[in-house]
Amino acid sequence: MAHPATLRNLVKRYEALRSARARLGTPESVRQLEDVSYTLCVTTGTRTVHEALHAAEAQLRAVPSAGTVMPAAVPSDVRLTA
Repeated sequence: MAHPATLRNLVKRYEALRSARARLGTPESVRQLEDVSYTLCVTTGTRTVHEALHAAEAQLRAVPSAGTVMPAAVPSDVRLTA
């Protein structure tokens, strides 16, 4: 299973590139979309982007959201500051 931050970044990049391809339609935007689509599939162990997005969503639902600190993960003598 991929690290949640990696999956989030890949999904965000895929969505941005899909939008860019729709707007621009340049060979570069198409190639970048193909690259991130391939990486999403490899990372999630799937064969299609549709399956990869569903797998990423399921994996991300299974972990706490970014910024959530699990109490057991922080020693009591450590102070967290913003």
